Parts: sequence; C-alpha cells; structure tokens
Amino acid sequence: MDTRWKPNVTVAAVIEKAGRFLLVEEETADGLRLNNPAGHLDQGETPAQACIRETLEETAHAFTPTSLIGIYLSRTDTPNGDDTTYLRFAFCGNLGACDPDRILDAGIVRTLWMSVDEIRASRARHRSPLVLQCMEDFLQGARYPLALVHADASVVRLNREL
Repeated sequence: MDTRWKPNVTVAAVIEKAGRFLLVEEETADGLRLNNPAGHLDQGETPAQACIRETLEETAHAFTPTSLIGIYLSRTDTPNGDDTTYLRFAFCGNLGACDPDRILDAGIVRTLWMSVDEIRASRARHRSPLVLQCMEDFLQGARYPLALVHADASVVRLNREL
C-alpha cells in the first residue's frame, strides 16, 4: 500500500524589540544553527497555540500571537537521503515575561537578540531559509488576522481529551 505524502507542519514566532529579533541557537545534525523560536504542531492544538507553546519551551518567555505573517513551504534534501517538506505558519505578537527558572528545550543552547543586518549576514548558520524570509515579510508589513487560520472545534475538543 502506498503511503500518502504529508508535510511536517511547523510554527514560528517572529519577535522584534527595538530593532532586534529574538532567535534561538540550537544543536542540529549540521552543528549549531540559528532559528526563530519554532517547532512542530502537536496533535490537538491550533497553530497559534503551538506557537505560544514552542516560544515558551525554547525561550522561557510567554508569547501572545497578534497576527499571522505568512504560510510558507520549504524542503530539505540532505546528502543521506532525507527529503522533508515543511509547512510553516509564522506569527508575530507580544513577548511576555521570562520565567528565569524554566529550562529550555533539549538542543537549545541559548537565546539571542540580533539585528536584521546580523541575521542577513549569518545566512549560512540558519536552520532554514524561512528564518530570514519570515523576518523580511514582517519588515515589509505582512500581517494577517489570526482568524485566517480556522480551527474546527474538534481540534480543541481533542486537546481536552489528550
């Protein structure tokens, strides 16, 4: 029986403060890489809920999405034959308080604030080409209502059952 192809659904937070963007430095199979606070959509959550959770897990900061920046597709094809497509929902919003006692997700080395010029200059260290693309779209003013992504009540109901 053939297996149906499905992309990996991910979320990312584009967080800007005083002209600098919050990134995470993380361990990957390709070494230390820079990424937006980002991660996979878990069963039973909406993309906005996933973004809130992932930002907290990777930065120890609360995050409240206010707008969708865009929906993106990217593909990785590695020398060892891995071929993965990602469908990313990128959000911007308000960064909340930091929990200084919270331990960051496994693999996250640190958080850092970088200017867009520093981020552009560090492309070789980006986890994905979408790190910069989401920020460029943010800087160009891309903002869509959160209601653009509709989650049926069955998703929330499933979340309560988990």
